[in-house]
Amino acid sequence: MLPSAAGFTATGFTAPRPADAEAVGPAGTATGYTLPVWLAAAARAALVALREETFCPHQPLLLEEPDQVAVATAIPVESAALLADGWALGISRCDPGEEVLDLTRGLAVWALLRWWEPGSVASADPSATAPDPHWLRLEAGEGAGVEQVSGRLCLSAYAQGLLERTLRPLVPEGQGLWLKVVLPEGRRLAERTSNAAFGVVDGLALIGTQAQVQRSAAPDRLEQALAELAERLAAPDFGGDLVLVIGENGLDLAVRLGLPAAQVIKAGNWLGPLLVAAAEGGAQRLLLFGYQGKLIKLAGGIFHTHHHLADGRAEVLTALAALEGLPGPQLEALHAAPTVEAALVELMAVDPGVAGRLRRRIAATVEQRSCAYLARYGHHSMAVGAVLFDRGRQIVAVGPVGAVHWSRAGAAPLAPELVGAHGGDT
Repeated sequence: MLPSAAGFTATGFTAPRPADAEAVGPAGTATGYTLPVWLAAAARAALVALREETFCPHQPLLLEEPDQVAVATAIPVESAALLADGWALGISRCDPGEEVLDLTRGLAVWALLRWWEPGSVASADPSATAPDPHWLRLEAGEGAGVEQVSGRLCLSAYAQGLLERTLRPLVPEGQGLWLKVVLPEGRRLAERTSNAAFGVVDGLALIGTQAQVQRSAAPDRLEQALAELAERLAAPDFGGDLVLVIGENGLDLAVRLGLPAAQVIKAGNWLGPLLVAAAEGGAQRLLLFGYQGKLIKLAGGIFHTHHHLADGRAEVLTALAALEGLPGPQLEALHAAPTVEAALVELMAVDPGVAGRLRRRIAATVEQRSCAYLARYGHHSMAVGAVLFDRGRQIVAVGPVGAVHWSRAGAAPLAPELVGAHGGDT
């Protein structure tokens, strides 16, 4: 439960904006930052409210590890106040920047803070994360993602380091802080991510590895991916094989399953242009490795996969299920499911055989539509394969071409029942 709002008082941040803080734009806003930055700003505002000092709408943060000439960046917050029962609340609002399509845009970030005696609770509370030294207790509130196994708040080393260097200078010696992270819309938004595929449940994870947003859907992110692709294609040891994955999660899983790191490129959402560039650059075999709820878009001919630009996943799933022969009521249930994952899980519970065939059809159709996409640009020589995994980090379907590529790469063996067939199965 959140602390009571009784006794609410409008006290807050400490000193005026420092002279060495970077400018934040003509309207007094800062944009283009990851979720850990907005959390750190909200937490700092809450801390100075806890210290009963003057509110300031901009919080100076050292966004990167400080060096000899550390410069603070002023990050805006919406409010900060004391609550009842010794708690303080700081609120910021995410802005990933212009031309960035990100589901955290406008997300409210609440940081609840109170003083805490180090060593008094954390060792006995499995849901708390207490870094060394044990002066900061971190807890996941509503909408903040937790590690499914441990129940601890899921945050990256960058996020934890930013919190520590932001808050520690304002904490008296021998005193500790208890920070509860609340993302009011986090649980709902997490349903549109693949976090659960990597053991993160109940909300959004604080997994940013840097201050600036990686603009996976923006043109400059495409340029970065194209540059990396060109470098791989020009490498002396390039043998014609590539693996495209979407996002950090897919990248992590690909390497864990034994796909050669030298072949793997994080594609972001710009799959179409990267497929064409790979074919033009001389790649002979390309494996698409990704979450089934994302790669299914390619089966519908959608080659920019960010949800803000195009979706159609329910329609694609339903159409492929109809081709598989599913009756009307099952088609209606698939179309009405909140996510592709939920639809396939429900179908698996009712008829595992049909669910398996449908997944294999999806993988094979991804391969076929990818080849058709390349043919439109005059490229016929690159063989495209597909391997799909689910939210449980398990491979659930492999296209016929993907199976060949996977074996050639020397990755972990695949179960034969996961592999779709040519022609009649698609």
